[in-house]
Amino acid sequence: MYVNVNDKKNNPITRRRLLKDAAIAGMAGAIAPLTGMASAGNVQPEPAKRGIIAAENEKPGTTDWQLTYVRSEKYRSAIIEGFCSHTSVSAGETIDIYLSANPAATVSVHIYRMGYYSGKGGRHITTLGPFLVERQPTPAVGEHRLRECRWQTAVSLTIGADWVSGVYLGKLSCAEHRYESYIIFVVKDSRKADVLVQTSDTTWQAYNKWPENDSLYDSDPPQRSWNATTWVSYDRPYGWYPQVVDQALSQGSGEFLLWEFPFCFWLEQHGYDVTYCANADTHTNDAKLNRVKSFFSVGHDEYWSLEMYSNVREAIEAGLNVGFLCGDSVTAVIPLYQLNGEARPHRIVRRTGMFGGILEQDRKLFEKMSSGWGYDVLHENWEKHGPSQALMVGGRTTYPGNGTGDWVVSNDKHWIFEGTGMKNGDFIPGLVGWEFASDPPLQVPGIEILASGEVRRGDDSTSSYAATIYPGPKGNWVFNAATIFWSIGLSQPPGFNFPFTHLGRPHGPDERVQTITSNFLKRCGVRIPT
Repeated sequence: MYVNVNDKKNNPITRRRLLKDAAIAGMAGAIAPLTGMASAGNVQPEPAKRGIIAAENEKPGTTDWQLTYVRSEKYRSAIIEGFCSHTSVSAGETIDIYLSANPAATVSVHIYRMGYYSGKGGRHITTLGPFLVERQPTPAVGEHRLRECRWQTAVSLTIGADWVSGVYLGKLSCAEHRYESYIIFVVKDSRKADVLVQTSDTTWQAYNKWPENDSLYDSDPPQRSWNATTWVSYDRPYGWYPQVVDQALSQGSGEFLLWEFPFCFWLEQHGYDVTYCANADTHTNDAKLNRVKSFFSVGHDEYWSLEMYSNVREAIEAGLNVGFLCGDSVTAVIPLYQLNGEARPHRIVRRTGMFGGILEQDRKLFEKMSSGWGYDVLHENWEKHGPSQALMVGGRTTYPGNGTGDWVVSNDKHWIFEGTGMKNGDFIPGLVGWEFASDPPLQVPGIEILASGEVRRGDDSTSSYAATIYPGPKGNWVFNAATIFWSIGLSQPPGFNFPFTHLGRPHGPDERVQTITSNFLKRCGVRIPT
């Protein structure tokens, strides 16, 4: 049971007490000993005191973080657009913001932290500007089709000591016209926390078509879409998202509002002790995985480095609980590095191989299904495959690799279904898609299939999925929900648009998805807010 902190009649926690608890928790975070990343066996966690996230979400929220008027042509908003020098920053660090306006305009940057905030989804933090912004050059296509902006800094922002870890949007507005777009960045921290949510930004960038058709999936003949020669850079704005869901709010914000935000919204609604990081922080282990009880990969998290895989794998062995609330995750191997010895690392994304390599049955299916894409992973220019995604995730990407279907229970006696009322054969309609995990590795000790069934494409060809869970060596757990759509079953924040693909769609928030996720968090030793 969750308590609404705004319900004065039924909730004895006053605002004054909540803020006091937050201050105490903030001091304790620096000195408290690590109590362990997992809750072993059936040990139930102690109820949590209201802390930093609950106190943050008591502050006034607003729906003004949403874009109202968007003008996009060929994926870009040339009339006003921008990007940040870093994907993630800590308190006290400075981030440079690069902006372009065509024609020149007087621009303000309104910074919002994304959360629950009484259901409004965001809180206004500060406004930068107004200041004059001129048109910046569109970068020419370089070697490997790389587009890198070398824009002048419009404004620099130093992150305040009181900025709570989270995903932050900067809404760009102009005095001369009504059109808007976003910039996006993550504020991270190093405190002890219960839950760590990773943004899937390497995948956002892989699918980013800015300025025209310049994603990792675009190529020049004779190369085809799944090649190893196309590179993409973080040094450019995010264009309008090109797949599955037509979402104006993706202009400048990557895929965050499509996939990760419903999970973050739900976590913060209930006061879970959550902190945030970017893919690069998992790559370098700046995320400090040993400080949290649970780590979540959410939505569309396809592109991982070998270092990311190794760091998460080692953390699981040390007792970290992991939730893969995603599909087609940990699929393509990427390095993360900088060009020409520049000071900003981890800004280039390119493929070098596949996690688990290429299985012959997948190659045949893929080539039969999609001759236009080709399977250039077999070419000599693929440098390095990675270890099996299935052995860590609990499932792997199979082909046909997309479609939609129902999430059908096949193991109703498992503790993860407690309180759902679900029996074998019961299903949550439309929850599987548009990409998913299948082929569970039965050699993993203790792995169990929780839900399984058929996935159907728009042409009526079929594939299958399997949601799984397995125990780690320290009483910890790894849960694979097997679908990109999982977070859509948790909440529907303001501005959210439902995806529709392969003639199917999810229904939205579902109490059963919420209960399953809560049950997993409880077994992770995450304290339940009271």
